[in-house]
Amino acid sequence: MLRFILQKLGMAIPTLLLISVMVFAMIRLIPGDPALLMLGDMADPQSLADMRRDLGLDHSVVTQFLIWFKAVLSGDLGFSISTKQAVLPLILERFSVSAIIVLVAVFLATLIAVPVGLVAAWKQNSALDLGLVTTATLLLSIPSFWLGLLLLHAFGIKLGWLPVVGYVSFAQAPWQAMSFLVLPVITLTLVELGAITRMARASTIEVLRLEYIAHARAKGLSERTVLWRHALPNAFAPTWTLVGLILGNLLGGIAVLETVFTLPGIGRLMVDAIFARDYPVLQGCLLLITFIYVLVNLCVDLLYPLFDPRVKL
Repeated sequence: MLRFILQKLGMAIPTLLLISVMVFAMIRLIPGDPALLMLGDMADPQSLADMRRDLGLDHSVVTQFLIWFKAVLSGDLGFSISTKQAVLPLILERFSVSAIIVLVAVFLATLIAVPVGLVAAWKQNSALDLGLVTTATLLLSIPSFWLGLLLLHAFGIKLGWLPVVGYVSFAQAPWQAMSFLVLPVITLTLVELGAITRMARASTIEVLRLEYIAHARAKGLSERTVLWRHALPNAFAPTWTLVGLILGNLLGGIAVLETVFTLPGIGRLMVDAIFARDYPVLQGCLLLITFIYVLVNLCVDLLYPLFDPRVKL
């Protein structure tokens, strides 16, 4: 087990280093002069030269990367060109909004979808199974932004139960902040229910065909015991992998939903940085999102032996 953990940690470190190089290289490939963008078109050549020197642009690309990577290790991601704020606190503030939505939505989707998938596999080829699979496929096919707009129209405009635009932080008003997050969480939960349900059903069907399940039934165990105690632990392992992938993807791809619900999350911050050509903010967002994606998959790999004992071997 210790060897397995060390192996996964050893693979994550060079992956994170490679990601840092790729993020730095992609930002440098974007056309335009950051110094000219910060000072404006009317800046004189001397001011531009001084700004390039202050930004470290007068060094070679390798030297620029080493300077930047050293600053990243110390937690310094620079300052925003448009707002003059420190990038790291700004990103962490926005990331907290996105993280709450994604974590709660994925948790609820998993909590609902896994039992539904088990029941569908248990009643395979029945009317109940057909109904559950059809519903899951329908939810999987609905675009998140379209479903979000429908929920906004129904519960925000027609019924007036929930706010339509704006956001209040939890530090200011916790209950009011929750009201702004209800619809985004419901939207993401419904969208991800389909994928997790189908995966849970498929993996459970494979497990129910194994010999040890037949042996458990031959011993006279009830179907509930066979399903929850014997089938679920082995069937959940592939579903857990999918949950990790969904979690990583949503943390980086929630920009559309944040735009629909006008939420100040990291996805919307990244889109705004692209339009404003705010390179330090964009670079910091990309770096944080990719790091989180790698760390989420690392956690999934490290927890995998809890669901599949064969990994320990």
